[in-house]
Amino acid sequence: MQDFEKGFLLGLLVGEGHFGGDGRQGHINIRMHIRHEPLLKWVRDRIPGSRLYGPYHHSGRSYFQLMTRGNALHQFLIPLLKSVAWESIDPYTYQRFMTMLERYAPYTASNGPQHNVSNTVTQLNNDAL
Repeated sequence: MQDFEKGFLLGLLVGEGHFGGDGRQGHINIRMHIRHEPLLKWVRDRIPGSRLYGPYHHSGRSYFQLMTRGNALHQFLIPLLKSVAWESIDPYTYQRFMTMLERYAPYTASNGPQHNVSNTVTQLNNDAL
């Protein structure tokens, strides 16, 4: 991914992204009005394994949701976000990202969810060095 694409993606995630999970695994998602479909497709094409859902129409709103979880999150998006020094640019969003990492240990297909969160966060922080 080129520097412009990384920066654009980071800006989009800082402004529109949600860093959370479903109780079992972490995810990062972006929910935007249907007029932003081309942008969300552009992002989907740059995050291997991410999925674009929708359009949804309810409560007077029409939107798409781009979801990144599982291998797409742990093998691509987390390493990408860790490769960019952004903690001083937006400390609030960076902390939301770190909280997601603390709450949801990486998922590996071979052995399922990892439950030792402190070791996971230590490993992720060590990987960033």
